Amino acid sequence: MAAAIRAVVFDLDNTLLDFMKMKQASVNAAVEGMIEAGLALDKHQAVKDIMAIYDERGYEFQEVFDEYLRRVNGRVDYKYLASAIVAYRRAKEAALILYPRVMETLLILAKSGQKLGVLSDAPSREAWMRLCYLNFHHIFDAVITFDDTGVHKPAPEPFRKICQLLGVNFEETLMVGDWPERDITGANNVGMVTAFARYGHTGQVEDSGADYELEDIHQLVQIIKDRNKP
Repeated sequence: MAAAIRAVVFDLDNTLLDFMKMKQASVNAAVEGMIEAGLALDKHQAVKDIMAIYDERGYEFQEVFDEYLRRVNGRVDYKYLASAIVAYRRAKEAALILYPRVMETLLILAKSGQKLGVLSDAPSREAWMRLCYLNFHHIFDAVITFDDTGVHKPAPEPFRKICQLLGVNFEETLMVGDWPERDITGANNVGMVTAFARYGHTGQVEDSGADYELEDIHQLVQIIKDRNKP
């Protein structure tokens, strides 16, 4: 008989919040900020080039605009850099939004007695900033980021750490994530139950390897009810 689910652990970006939408809107604003400050740019190409730097260096790369300015201007002009950063931060806060029914689902799960956790590969500061922007910092019983273990998913250490903090076994923990190779594979390898957040994945995935597939995060409520029936 399958173990009852006692805890639900979520990836953060592209699972609870639409990270890529936020990133795109913020980069667009940053480019507009540099143009308004007097830097002659083709907006479409500039956005494309900055997103390419993120692809190379990772989406948490903190000096993306410094790097971009070195490439296009030969040096970092701080007027343009400051314009980009200020515009980026203003747009980021406005664009940091949850997927539909996330808050409703989390509240239902919490009220039903589920322990809730976040397991993110983002640095601690960035993950907590996003959680606080969304007023999420009081909802979760435990939050583990890259800085807490020093390794990325699918390494087993982050999954072990979150379950340890939540006080649950692997087999009674449901991991929800949008990245099959990291979230789903890592959780499967330690014996967690898994749900693929298909609604947050931007590419094509034929077989996620997850126990469940989610087109809407609210499906979790019924999945857990069914699994926990006496």
